[in-house]
Amino acid sequence: MAGRKSSASNIKMPDVNALFGLEEDTGRLSEKTEEIDIDQLYSFDSHPFRVLDDEKMQETVESVREHGIISPLLVRPGKESGYEIISGHRRKRACELLGFKTVPCFVRSMTDEEATVAMVDSNIQREELLYSEKAYAYKMKLDALNRQGRRVDLTSDQVGQKLTGKTSRETLADNSNESPTQIQRYIRLTFLVKPMLDYVDEKRIAFGAGVELSYLESAGQEQLYAVMRRLCVFPNLVQARKLKELGREGKLDENGMEIILSDNKPAATAVKLQRKKLNEYFPANYSAEQMEEVIYGLLKR
Repeated sequence: MAGRKSSASNIKMPDVNALFGLEEDTGRLSEKTEEIDIDQLYSFDSHPFRVLDDEKMQETVESVREHGIISPLLVRPGKESGYEIISGHRRKRACELLGFKTVPCFVRSMTDEEATVAMVDSNIQREELLYSEKAYAYKMKLDALNRQGRRVDLTSDQVGQKLTGKTSRETLADNSNESPTQIQRYIRLTFLVKPMLDYVDEKRIAFGAGVELSYLESAGQEQLYAVMRRLCVFPNLVQARKLKELGREGKLDENGMEIILSDNKPAATAVKLQRKKLNEYFPANYSAEQMEEVIYGLLKR
Protein backbone atom coordinates (compact mmCIF):
# COMPACT_ATOMS: atom_id res chain seq x y z
CA MET A 1 0.00 0.00 0.00
CA ALA A 2 1.39 3.40 -0.98
CA GLY A 3 2.76 5.43 1.88
CA ARG A 4 2.85 2.46 4.22
CA LYS A 5 5.92 2.47 6.39
CA SER A 6 7.79 -0.83 6.37
CA SER A 7 7.94 -2.54 9.72
CA ALA A 8 11.26 -4.19 8.87
CA SER A 9 13.06 -1.66 11.02
CA ASN A 10 11.04 -2.86 14.01
CA ILE A 11 12.26 -6.45 13.77
CA LYS A 12 14.14 -7.50 16.88
CA MET A 13 16.68 -10.11 15.93
CA PRO A 14 17.57 -12.58 18.73
CA ASP A 15 20.57 -11.56 20.79
CA VAL A 16 22.49 -14.74 20.13
CA ASN A 17 25.59 -13.52 21.96
CA ALA A 18 23.75 -13.14 25.25
CA LEU A 19 21.48 -16.15 24.76
CA PHE A 20 24.29 -18.63 24.21
CA GLY A 21 26.97 -17.13 26.42
CA LEU A 22 29.23 -15.84 23.66
CA GLU A 23 30.44 -12.84 25.67
CA GLU A 24 33.25 -12.78 28.18
CA ASP A 25 33.41 -10.52 31.23
CA THR A 26 35.39 -8.04 29.15
CA GLY A 27 32.49 -7.76 26.72
CA ARG A 28 34.55 -9.21 23.87
CA LEU A 29 33.29 -12.18 21.94
CA SER A 30 34.78 -15.46 23.13
CA GLU A 31 33.94 -17.08 19.78
CA LYS A 32 34.64 -15.64 16.37
CA THR A 33 32.20 -15.69 13.50
CA GLU A 34 32.93 -17.75 10.40
CA GLU A 35 31.61 -17.16 6.90
CA ILE A 36 30.08 -20.49 5.91
CA ASP A 37 28.78 -21.46 2.48
CA ILE A 38 25.00 -21.33 2.60
CA ASP A 39 24.83 -24.70 0.85
CA GLN A 40 26.64 -26.25 3.84
CA LEU A 41 23.88 -25.24 6.28
CA TYR A 42 20.93 -27.54 6.96
CA SER A 43 17.93 -27.37 9.27
CA PHE A 44 17.85 -28.76 12.78
CA ASP A 45 16.52 -32.33 12.86
CA SER A 46 12.74 -32.37 13.49
CA HIS A 47 12.70 -28.57 13.70
CA PRO A 48 9.11 -27.77 14.85
CA PHE A 49 8.99 -24.14 13.73
CA ARG A 50 7.70 -23.10 10.32
CA VAL A 51 9.83 -21.06 7.92
CA LEU A 52 7.36 -19.52 5.47
CA ASP A 53 7.85 -17.09 2.62
CA ASP A 54 5.19 -14.79 4.01
CA GLU A 55 4.96 -11.09 4.91
CA LYS A 56 7.10 -11.59 8.00
CA MET A 57 9.80 -13.22 5.89
CA GLN A 58 9.69 -10.31 3.46
CA GLU A 59 10.27 -7.97 6.39
CA THR A 60 13.26 -10.08 7.44
CA VAL A 61 14.58 -9.99 3.86
CA GLU A 62 14.32 -6.18 3.78
CA SER A 63 16.06 -5.92 7.14
CA VAL A 64 18.94 -8.17 6.00
CA ARG A 65 19.16 -6.29 2.71
CA GLU A 66 19.51 -2.99 4.55
CA HIS A 67 21.54 -3.98 7.61
CA GLY A 68 23.05 -7.36 6.82
CA ILE A 69 23.04 -10.21 9.35
CA ILE A 70 23.19 -8.42 12.70
CA SER A 71 23.14 -11.60 14.77
CA PRO A 72 25.15 -14.46 13.23
CA LEU A 73 23.56 -17.88 13.06
CA LEU A 74 24.46 -20.43 15.72
CA VAL A 75 25.39 -23.78 14.20
CA ARG A 76 27.14 -26.99 15.15
CA PRO A 77 29.28 -29.26 12.95
CA GLY A 78 27.25 -31.94 11.20
CA LYS A 79 27.80 -35.58 12.12
CA GLU A 80 29.03 -36.34 8.61
CA SER A 81 29.40 -33.00 6.83
CA GLY A 82 28.06 -29.47 6.76
CA TYR A 83 26.58 -27.59 9.71
CA GLU A 84 23.28 -27.99 11.54
CA ILE A 85 21.47 -24.73 12.33
CA ILE A 86 20.62 -24.24 16.00
CA SER A 87 19.41 -20.65 15.74
CA GLY A 88 18.76 -18.66 12.58
CA HIS A 89 16.59 -20.70 10.21
CA ARG A 90 14.63 -17.61 9.12
CA ARG A 91 17.77 -15.54 8.67
CA LYS A 92 19.28 -18.29 6.56
CA ARG A 93 16.17 -18.37 4.37
CA ALA A 94 16.31 -14.57 3.97
CA CYS A 95 19.92 -14.90 2.80
CA GLU A 96 18.86 -17.57 0.29
CA LEU A 97 16.19 -15.26 -1.12
CA LEU A 98 18.76 -12.48 -1.43
CA GLY A 99 21.21 -14.75 -3.25
CA PHE A 100 23.91 -14.67 -0.56
CA LYS A 101 26.63 -17.27 -1.01
CA THR A 102 27.89 -17.26 2.58
CA VAL A 103 26.39 -16.54 5.99
CA PRO A 104 28.16 -15.43 9.21
CA CYS A 105 27.89 -18.13 11.87
CA PHE A 106 29.07 -19.04 15.33
CA VAL A 107 30.23 -22.66 15.23
CA ARG A 108 29.91 -24.53 18.50
CA SER A 109 30.22 -28.21 19.38
CA MET A 110 27.07 -29.22 21.27
CA THR A 111 25.49 -32.46 22.36
CA ASP A 112 22.09 -33.36 20.94
CA GLU A 113 20.48 -32.39 24.25
CA GLU A 114 22.28 -29.04 24.50
CA ALA A 115 21.45 -28.26 20.88
CA THR A 116 17.76 -29.09 21.35
CA VAL A 117 17.38 -26.89 24.43
CA ALA A 118 19.21 -24.03 22.71
CA MET A 119 17.13 -24.40 19.53
CA VAL A 120 13.85 -24.25 21.47
CA ASP A 121 14.90 -21.36 23.70
CA SER A 122 16.06 -19.27 20.74
CA ASN A 123 12.83 -19.73 18.78
CA ILE A 124 10.06 -19.93 21.37
CA GLN A 125 9.94 -16.13 21.77
CA ARG A 126 8.78 -15.62 18.20
CA GLU A 127 5.37 -14.07 17.66
CA GLU A 128 2.45 -15.80 15.96
CA LEU A 129 3.58 -19.36 16.58
CA LEU A 130 1.02 -22.07 16.04
CA TYR A 131 -0.19 -24.03 19.06
CA SER A 132 1.38 -27.15 17.53
CA GLU A 133 4.74 -25.42 17.10
CA LYS A 134 4.89 -24.46 20.75
CA ALA A 135 3.59 -27.85 21.84
CA TYR A 136 6.24 -29.86 20.02
CA ALA A 137 9.00 -27.38 20.83
CA TYR A 138 8.32 -27.67 24.56
CA LYS A 139 8.04 -31.46 24.18
CA MET A 140 11.45 -31.56 22.47
CA LYS A 141 12.96 -29.56 25.31
CA LEU A 142 11.27 -31.83 27.85
CA ASP A 143 12.72 -34.92 26.18
CA ALA A 144 16.18 -33.31 26.02
CA LEU A 145 16.10 -32.50 29.74
CA ASN A 146 15.03 -36.06 30.49
CA ARG A 147 17.91 -37.43 28.44
CA GLN A 148 20.26 -35.24 30.46
CA GLY A 149 19.11 -37.13 33.53
CA ARG A 150 16.70 -34.56 34.95
CA ARG A 151 13.40 -35.79 36.34
CA VAL A 152 10.87 -33.82 34.35
CA ASP A 153 7.27 -34.85 33.71
CA LEU A 154 4.76 -32.23 32.63
CA THR A 155 2.22 -34.65 31.18
CA SER A 156 0.96 -35.94 34.51
CA ASP A 157 0.14 -34.58 37.95
CA GLN A 158 3.31 -36.08 39.43
CA VAL A 159 6.06 -33.51 38.95
CA GLY A 160 9.50 -34.11 40.42
CA GLN A 161 11.95 -31.73 42.06
CA LYS A 162 15.37 -30.80 40.71
CA LEU A 163 18.35 -30.90 43.01
CA THR A 164 18.68 -27.13 42.59
CA GLY A 165 15.36 -26.62 44.36
CA LYS A 166 13.53 -25.56 41.19
CA THR A 167 10.54 -27.59 40.16
CA SER A 168 10.76 -29.25 36.77
CA ARG A 169 7.95 -26.97 35.59
CA GLU A 170 10.09 -23.94 36.42
CA THR A 171 13.11 -25.46 34.68
CA LEU A 172 11.19 -26.02 31.47
CA ALA A 173 9.79 -22.48 31.66
CA ASP A 174 13.29 -20.96 31.66
CA ASN A 175 13.75 -18.55 28.72
CA SER A 176 10.00 -18.57 28.08
CA ASN A 177 7.24 -16.04 28.65
CA GLU A 178 4.80 -18.83 29.47
CA SER A 179 3.93 -19.99 32.97
CA PRO A 180 4.92 -23.55 33.95
CA THR A 181 1.24 -24.54 34.07
CA GLN A 182 0.63 -23.17 30.58
CA ILE A 183 3.64 -25.08 29.24
CA GLN A 184 2.20 -28.26 30.74
CA ARG A 185 -1.03 -27.61 28.83
CA TYR A 186 0.86 -27.00 25.58
CA ILE A 187 2.66 -30.33 25.89
CA ARG A 188 -0.66 -32.10 26.36
CA LEU A 189 -1.54 -31.05 22.79
CA THR A 190 1.14 -33.42 21.46
CA PHE A 191 -1.18 -36.26 22.50
CA LEU A 192 -3.75 -35.14 19.91
CA VAL A 193 -3.91 -36.99 16.62
CA LYS A 194 -2.88 -34.76 13.73
CA PRO A 195 -6.37 -33.92 12.37
CA MET A 196 -7.46 -32.80 15.84
CA LEU A 197 -4.31 -30.77 16.38
CA ASP A 198 -4.85 -29.13 12.99
CA TYR A 199 -8.30 -28.04 14.18
CA VAL A 200 -6.69 -26.44 17.24
CA ASP A 201 -4.16 -24.62 15.03
CA GLU A 202 -7.03 -23.42 12.84
CA LYS A 203 -8.89 -22.34 16.01
CA ARG A 204 -11.91 -24.43 15.11
CA ILE A 205 -11.29 -26.15 18.43
CA ALA A 206 -10.32 -23.78 21.24
CA PHE A 207 -6.99 -24.32 22.98
CA GLY A 208 -8.60 -25.34 26.29
CA ALA A 209 -10.95 -27.79 24.60
CA GLY A 210 -8.01 -29.27 22.73
CA VAL A 211 -6.18 -29.87 26.00
CA GLU A 212 -9.19 -31.75 27.41
CA LEU A 213 -9.57 -33.87 24.26
CA SER A 214 -5.89 -34.83 24.40
CA TYR A 215 -6.74 -37.19 27.27
CA LEU A 216 -8.83 -39.39 24.95
CA GLU A 217 -7.17 -42.48 23.52
CA SER A 218 -6.00 -42.12 19.91
CA ALA A 219 -8.73 -44.47 18.66
CA GLY A 220 -11.34 -42.39 20.47
CA GLN A 221 -9.97 -39.20 18.95
CA GLU A 222 -10.10 -40.70 15.46
CA GLN A 223 -13.71 -41.75 16.05
CA LEU A 224 -14.58 -38.31 17.42
CA TYR A 225 -12.95 -36.66 14.40
CA ALA A 226 -15.18 -38.71 12.08
CA VAL A 227 -18.30 -37.73 14.07
CA MET A 228 -17.28 -34.07 14.05
CA ARG A 229 -16.87 -34.12 10.28
CA ARG A 230 -20.20 -35.85 9.77
CA LEU A 231 -22.10 -33.43 12.03
CA CYS A 232 -20.02 -30.39 11.00
CA VAL A 233 -19.64 -29.33 14.65
CA PHE A 234 -16.69 -28.75 16.96
CA PRO A 235 -16.76 -29.38 20.72
CA ASN A 236 -16.57 -26.41 23.06
CA LEU A 237 -14.81 -26.57 26.42
CA VAL A 238 -17.83 -27.92 28.33
CA GLN A 239 -18.45 -30.62 25.72
CA ALA A 240 -14.77 -31.54 25.61
CA ARG A 241 -14.78 -32.07 29.37
CA LYS A 242 -17.83 -34.32 29.09
CA LEU A 243 -16.13 -36.35 26.37
CA LYS A 244 -12.98 -36.63 28.48
CA GLU A 245 -14.94 -37.83 31.51
CA LEU A 246 -16.81 -40.48 29.53
CA GLY A 247 -13.52 -41.57 28.03
CA ARG A 248 -11.98 -42.01 31.48
CA GLU A 249 -14.96 -44.11 32.54
CA GLY A 250 -14.71 -46.26 29.42
CA LYS A 251 -18.23 -45.27 28.40
CA LEU A 252 -17.48 -43.15 25.34
CA ASP A 253 -18.84 -44.48 22.06
CA GLU A 254 -20.08 -42.99 18.80
CA ASN A 255 -23.62 -42.59 20.09
CA GLY A 256 -22.41 -40.73 23.19
CA MET A 257 -20.26 -38.46 21.04
CA GLU A 258 -23.24 -37.56 18.86
CA ILE A 259 -25.41 -36.80 21.88
CA ILE A 260 -22.80 -34.51 23.43
CA LEU A 261 -21.96 -32.72 20.17
CA SER A 262 -25.65 -32.29 19.34
CA ASP A 263 -26.22 -30.40 22.57
CA ASN A 264 -26.60 -26.96 21.05
CA LYS A 265 -27.88 -25.03 24.02
CA PRO A 266 -27.46 -21.29 23.51
CA ALA A 267 -24.14 -20.20 24.86
CA ALA A 268 -23.92 -17.46 27.43
CA THR A 269 -23.14 -14.03 26.05
CA ALA A 270 -19.41 -13.75 25.64
CA VAL A 271 -17.49 -11.12 27.56
CA LYS A 272 -14.85 -9.55 25.33
CA LEU A 273 -11.91 -7.57 26.66
CA GLN A 274 -10.01 -5.30 24.30
CA ARG A 275 -6.31 -6.12 24.01
CA LYS A 276 -5.46 -2.44 23.63
CA LYS A 277 -6.94 -1.62 27.03
CA LEU A 278 -5.44 -4.68 28.72
CA ASN A 279 -1.98 -3.66 27.49
CA GLU A 280 -2.14 -0.75 29.93
CA TYR A 281 -1.98 -3.23 32.82
CA PHE A 282 0.23 -6.06 31.48
CA PRO A 283 3.82 -6.29 30.18
CA ALA A 284 4.04 -6.01 26.40
CA ASN A 285 5.31 -9.59 26.04
CA TYR A 286 2.32 -11.18 27.81
CA SER A 287 0.27 -13.59 25.68
CA ALA A 288 -3.54 -13.71 25.77
CA GLU A 289 -3.36 -16.94 27.77
CA GLN A 290 -1.10 -15.32 30.39
CA MET A 291 -3.46 -12.36 30.74
CA GLU A 292 -6.41 -14.72 31.14
CA GLU A 293 -4.57 -16.71 33.82
CA VAL A 294 -3.78 -13.56 35.83
CA ILE A 295 -7.35 -12.21 35.55
CA TYR A 296 -8.86 -15.51 36.74
CA GLY A 297 -6.36 -15.60 39.58
CA LEU A 298 -7.39 -12.12 40.75
CA LEU A 299 -11.11 -12.97 40.52
CA LYS A 300 -10.62 -15.99 42.78
CA ARG A 301 -9.17 -13.88 45.59
